[in-house]
Amino acid sequence: MTPTPTASDGLGTLAGQAFAAYVRGDRQRLSELVDIVTPVLWNAARSQGASPATCEDAMQTAFLQLVARADSINEPAAVLGWLVVVVKRETWRLARGSRREIGVEDVPEAPTQQLDPEAQTILTERQRVLWQHISSLSPRCQELIRVIAFADRPDYAALATSLGMPVGSIGPTRGRCLQKLRLTLGSDTGWAV
Repeated sequence: MTPTPTASDGLGTLAGQAFAAYVRGDRQRLSELVDIVTPVLWNAARSQGASPATCEDAMQTAFLQLVARADSINEPAAVLGWLVVVVKRETWRLARGSRREIGVEDVPEAPTQQLDPEAQTILTERQRVLWQHISSLSPRCQELIRVIAFADRPDYAALATSLGMPVGSIGPTRGRCLQKLRLTLGSDTGWAV
């Protein structure tokens, strides 16, 4: 497998470093790897139109396969791309062609347990409005914004593979998507309050 070209601090590089350390015996690094790649894998699975439960199962299977085959993966830098492919294939297998639209209610929300009930209600309502507006965007914009929302430093090379788009178009597409989102949110009187 050819390593995915990445920036020096991109997700692919970080994932590769964590995986290499795991293979060398630092078992704690597997948890770090899971944290690094989960947003991209979640997006890859959800882009197939599967339910959240199916996506979770596909991701779990991918991680189990990674652990089982860790010694046979010769190029740690390719681990993110490998996981994306496994997640997509497993999602297809699990979904068996039953696709459904991604719903606002399926989007994970930020933990809000430490807020008082009034603040939590306001935050939950704002999240609902935000995701409602995101769901009105094109599917490509929805996918891109979901990754941006849940990844600290998105790796454009891995995103390009996951979303099936050229690396050079990710930034401009992201800008256009965010501009559309700003416009729709700005016209929503419930958001401006």
